[in-house]
Amino acid sequence: MALTHAIHDMRDEVHDLVTINHVDATRQAFVGLWATFVAAPLIFGIDKFAGFITGNWEAYLATWVNDVLPGTAADAVVVLGVVEILLAVTIALVPRVGGDLFAIYMVLLAASLFAVGGGTMVILGMAAIGAAICALAMARLSTTYRS
Repeated sequence: MALTHAIHDMRDEVHDLVTINHVDATRQAFVGLWATFVAAPLIFGIDKFAGFITGNWEAYLATWVNDVLPGTAADAVVVLGVVEILLAVTIALVPRVGGDLFAIYMVLLAASLFAVGGGTMVILGMAAIGAAICALAMARLSTTYRS
């Protein structure tokens, strides 16, 4: 029953996304953030397997991440790809929970990027912090539109 309700709510989001100019500004903000946070982790998660964005995801892992996750850095990237795909599904079906989980994931990603160091990694880490804040906002907005 809960899954049916979640899928029905997701259909409402997709409908409002298509007719975005006919809904109020708060709903537009929620739907835009929701669509972004479904698409982004899904695309990046799939890319961990396909490699169309970058073929070297291991370069973005801090040594402590590789130490925490079992196996090699390549294995860690696969695990993180699966986590990102699961986050996308969770955000799509249960944005309140998915947004919070994605925010935690992005803060951990930022910590990894800061540990790798270098100008580009610091900039990417700051972007990850910004995405975490937006994910928390999306999760909060979902309480208005989801029961």
